[in-house]
Amino acid sequence: MELSMVPLAKIVFDIFIIASVLITAYTCNFYYLAYLSRRRKDRPATVQDAGEPSITIQLPIYNEKYVARRLVDAVCALDYPRSKMRIMVLDDSDDDTVGIMRDVVSHYSKEGFKIEHIRRGTRAGYKAGALKHAMKSTDTELVAIFDADFMPPEWFLRRAIPHFAKSDIGLVQCRWGHANENYSAITRAQALSLDFHFLIEQKAKSNSKLFMNFNGTAGIWRRECIEDSGGWHTATLVEDLDLSYRAQMKNWRCVFLPHIVVDAELPMQMNAAKRQQYRWAKGSIQCAVKLLSDIVASRLVAAETKIQAFVQLTRHVVFPLMLVQFLALPILLASHVDVYIMSLVPALTIALYLAMGPGAYLMIIRGMYDGPSWLSRAATMPFLLIYTAGISVNNTVAVFDAVLGKKNEFLRTPKYGMLRDKDDWKDNAYNLPFSQVTLLEIFFGVYGTVGVFVAITSGNAVFAPIIGLQTIGFFYIAYMSIAHTRFKRNKSAAARIRTRRERMADRIYKLAIGGIISIIVIGGFMAYQGYSNDIYPIDRMRGNLDGAIASSDPATVKAHLQEAKADMQLVLANGLIPEKRDANGVLTSKNPVWLFDIETTNFVRMDADIGALIERVDKVATSPRDSAAFHTGMLNINESSLALKVHLTEATPFMYISIANILLSVVWISAIIIIFVVLKKKRESLKAQDAREGGV
Repeated sequence: MELSMVPLAKIVFDIFIIASVLITAYTCNFYYLAYLSRRRKDRPATVQDAGEPSITIQLPIYNEKYVARRLVDAVCALDYPRSKMRIMVLDDSDDDTVGIMRDVVSHYSKEGFKIEHIRRGTRAGYKAGALKHAMKSTDTELVAIFDADFMPPEWFLRRAIPHFAKSDIGLVQCRWGHANENYSAITRAQALSLDFHFLIEQKAKSNSKLFMNFNGTAGIWRRECIEDSGGWHTATLVEDLDLSYRAQMKNWRCVFLPHIVVDAELPMQMNAAKRQQYRWAKGSIQCAVKLLSDIVASRLVAAETKIQAFVQLTRHVVFPLMLVQFLALPILLASHVDVYIMSLVPALTIALYLAMGPGAYLMIIRGMYDGPSWLSRAATMPFLLIYTAGISVNNTVAVFDAVLGKKNEFLRTPKYGMLRDKDDWKDNAYNLPFSQVTLLEIFFGVYGTVGVFVAITSGNAVFAPIIGLQTIGFFYIAYMSIAHTRFKRNKSAAARIRTRRERMADRIYKLAIGGIISIIVIGGFMAYQGYSNDIYPIDRMRGNLDGAIASSDPATVKAHLQEAKADMQLVLANGLIPEKRDANGVLTSKNPVWLFDIETTNFVRMDADIGALIERVDKVATSPRDSAAFHTGMLNINESSLALKVHLTEATPFMYISIANILLSVVWISAIIIIFVVLKKKRESLKAQDAREGGV
């Protein structure tokens, strides 16, 4: 790193290093859990005194008309005495689901099942509120919970309940399976990410002093544990994580059973996957705010457990840290700050990045799965990296919403009951539109495109793949968010007539997509042109000054300075750089620092300095090469060239934030916002029409 780093670059560098250290710490902690997951073996089931305890199966649902019947059918097929099993369908729906569940519950009730269709008449507290309401009338020993998209196998209770033989077991969490894992690249990435959570994190924490969390479904609670821990709270979006941590602080044990797998449906629509990720990220930070102080203050919690609880609850801060790194890196490269792990060893930088990231994860994948199946999961790893990078904007918004205390709203993840890769969900109800977050994803994609050019032209091409991977992720998530948007109205079955207004909405949607794509292309072209015209000549000047600094041959030095002089003329011809003239109209200053300009970044003065250096080279060249005058003169020229290079480095960041660039960015962003506003008004218009027609 250059000794005379400019103040702005120094601040950005410090932020970049802090973000890098924190990300590395969270990454290393995951590797520590991977080690624990391999070291600790699963405890065998204890079956001798389990018996057949009474159990209530609670099914919280909201607008799940495609999967709710399948769930109840699976639960009623469980191999367990009907006299010991009670089923509660906690239905807060306001669409066709209500009628479907009424008929299904009536059918099974007539067949002798103890099954109830519970309607609160409100969504207060959302899922947590429904579970809390149900606990008021729950008197069985155990409570099992399944979300609407899960399909428990008939042997589930027989294999899971024996793990409650010991009285201190409060929760048994089973592993999620993925019924539609191979539906698309999106579902494969989600499946691999969830397997990392269950087969590494949950497995490492189970049967140890580390806190593990309930995943909200596919688990069984001891009713006494729920009540002793304070019951379900509605203060966060992840009531499951909240309750499981409070239970373990009360010395209840939570056990994860990796060999009991309950298949579920992964979100197939990008906007649905983003909504789920948002809820998990925001809820975790909310739990950190709610619980960490009590965990740290508790004398009953071991130090390692406190550390792991902190990491678990705050791990989503990695996403804003990733964006900080992403924003900072091109600025540092443009400022010619050395960010290599070892100076002048770029190969080591990329090698360590690959080793700490994809390389280590591939080794973990190899140990997670039996047989050759790990190869197909390993093939998903590149896409998971793209997906994780792209989803970082969505999750960063969630983290800030949690920190700023934005009001909670539990937004369900829509499911469609489609498990085959040929099934098409796009014409179904519950489809989600893209949101304002997509605008941010597009911004980061364009910024990353510029960052790739900066990495290449600044002589740091080794960082281009790193920036490029994240850039692809942003564009991919944004594209899929838009492509998966449909103006599908969630009408009842009796009102599914495609109206003229709805056809018009689809046309507007297609025009909007075309407009957004055009804006992205135009913005990318303008960014490229701006870099070529405004920044690249300065980069060439720095390169020529480097040549002048490194050479002791007057002819070579002069040639480099003349090239730098020619590039400076291009910069001076740039009409977008603020300038000043004296009373006679003579140009005295052309300075990119437009707010509080400083003389060291004045291109007019730098141009004069380069001209003076050329004259000094001509004068030094007349001296004998073995004379003190020659050596002193060349040393002085080299030092002056270095000072000019530093001044150019100071000026470069301000070329990116010129008045013209700021105005163009405002226009560019405003155009996309206008498109969002038009689409939002059209959606609201359709909803209003549905309300008038009696639809949902």
